Amino acid sequence: MIRPVVEWREKFLGKEHPETLQSKASLGVILEKQGKYNEAESTHRQVIELQEKFLSKEHPDTLRSMNNLAVLLEKQRKYDKAEPIHRQTLQLRQEILGADHLETLQSMNNLAVLLERQRKYDEAKLIHRQTLQLREEILGTEHPNTLQSMGNLAVVLEKQKKYDKAEPIHRQTLQLRERVLGPEHPDIILSMNNLGIVLKSQGKYKEAELIHRQALQLSESEFGKEDLNTLQIMNSLAFLLEKQGKLAEAELMCRQTAQLAEKVHGREHPDTIVYMDNLAMLVEDLEWSDDSTHSSDIA
Repeated sequence: MIRPVVEWREKFLGKEHPETLQSKASLGVILEKQGKYNEAESTHRQVIELQEKFLSKEHPDTLRSMNNLAVLLEKQRKYDKAEPIHRQTLQLRQEILGADHLETLQSMNNLAVLLERQRKYDEAKLIHRQTLQLREEILGTEHPNTLQSMGNLAVVLEKQKKYDKAEPIHRQTLQLRERVLGPEHPDIILSMNNLGIVLKSQGKYKEAELIHRQALQLSESEFGKEDLNTLQIMNSLAFLLEKQGKLAEAELMCRQTAQLAEKVHGREHPDTIVYMDNLAMLVEDLEWSDDSTHSSDIA
């Protein structure tokens, strides 16, 4: 629906008109959600170029487009390209909008998430703590954005193997999200998956499996089996099943995840490649297990 709007506005308002650029920016976001990353990236870059020329580099709309581009690059695992854009966007928002503006806090959160994915945990943790403190002061302790910062901080702590600190924050975040957002909100599914991961890391496999299965059921019901979130939960559950020695079920789930990712995003998509690599490793483990069992039987 948005593409005809863009074409109409380009024709009658001009390519550089602010309303045209807003529509084209929305098109870029929609393309990203559809997994059409190359077209989305091209669209975002075109919008930014025109916004910088006709609105200014410091205009809030330009900064939103820069943020959108950085998030898209991050989804494609182009971290080295995303980081400088996130940093520049944050710096400009701090200078123009102020340190406590909601969009500035959004940039702080997004930069910290990227740093965590690059394993720059100390800086990520510092920024998440700063963002959490500001969001608590400005929005309150139960605002969805505040809960986002709580959950993201817990993820960094889990990555640093500080499980005793990460687990209670994940539990608190999940509890608050269930109360504030309702039992089927997408953020609930995210919190459940994250809690399941930290439980798995501590060897609490039974509770972790229960939570992952609940999260998967909710995600399939809410978004469908081919959704990005659903595939991520399937991948997490497959690893958990492998940890418990449930290799056949783990392989089946891992194979389904890879096949669905390829169907939805194509073979060259970063997520598809990761899931296919995971499947290959799991199949190798299964073959090793079969060989070991066979040798034991012979002995």
